Amino acid sequence: MMTTKYINPYTDFGFKKIFGEEASKPLLMDFLNSILPEYHQIKELHFKNTEQLGVADDDRKAVYDIYCENELGEKFIVELQKVKQRYFKERTLFYTTYPIREQGEKGDWDYNLKAVYCIAILNFTFDDRADDADEVVHTVQLKNQNNRVFYDKLTFVYLEMPNFCKTEHELSTQLDKWLFFIKNLEELQSIPQIFNNDVVFDQAFNKAELAKFNRRDRDQYEQSLKVYRDLKSALLTSREDGYADGHEQGLQQGLEQGLKQGIEQGEYQAKLATAKNLKRLGIADEMIAEGTGLSMDEITHLLENEP
Repeated sequence: MMTTKYINPYTDFGFKKIFGEEASKPLLMDFLNSILPEYHQIKELHFKNTEQLGVADDDRKAVYDIYCENELGEKFIVELQKVKQRYFKERTLFYTTYPIREQGEKGDWDYNLKAVYCIAILNFTFDDRADDADEVVHTVQLKNQNNRVFYDKLTFVYLEMPNFCKTEHELSTQLDKWLFFIKNLEELQSIPQIFNNDVVFDQAFNKAELAKFNRRDRDQYEQSLKVYRDLKSALLTSREDGYADGHEQGLQQGLEQGLKQGIEQGEYQAKLATAKNLKRLGIADEMIAEGTGLSMDEITHLLENEP
């Protein structure tokens, strides 16, 4: 059996190791710039608190994978979504209301807003598209009845990874390279030739190499990998139970069964750690409770005290 050399970037830990740490800013900037138009390239970037609070104490919160701001004050939400989720489009729309609302100023203010981008890397494809169903990059803005952009400061970019099928020799853009890197990283045993002499990807492969992890990082990664495999197993089970035919009940039953099979019945802290990871992935609280045995109250307050 071949030993895995690099982390799986679809795991919560792996994704944030590559893009979400302070030392990862050059990687995140390069990735975002490969998506953004030439007139909107980022020169500086700093991370913001990934947990956004409502106006009142009991308002719903939004917890992002990565939330950052460029030198112009423009906001970037970067999400990795591993499993298909009901109302995911609505969820991303809801998420963008926080960086819009936080720009409000007291007193005399003219409502001039900074741009907000929501970039979602999806390990699934949307079902409601026909004419462009095979496209990888799905960019959405507000448009009028004549298909002209009405408001250009709110942009959603969905990257549908299952549609990306290019080989190493077919990569032509920087975004192609990033998508290839994300999709194939865990399977690679060496750095493909096309990435040679690219300083950014030298750093990316270096950060992703498991042999360079300390014990703490390795343990956190293994826990994150376990959650990812639980979800993958749940999806396979859900397809067998009818989700492949479009039955939503099959998905829920499959997730519940997969979570029960994948989550070890052990120490309370292990259950909490697994529940936190599932909550960050956007799995419904009810399904986490069913799979872990934790109470709804415990799950509701899981992420409240995190920085």
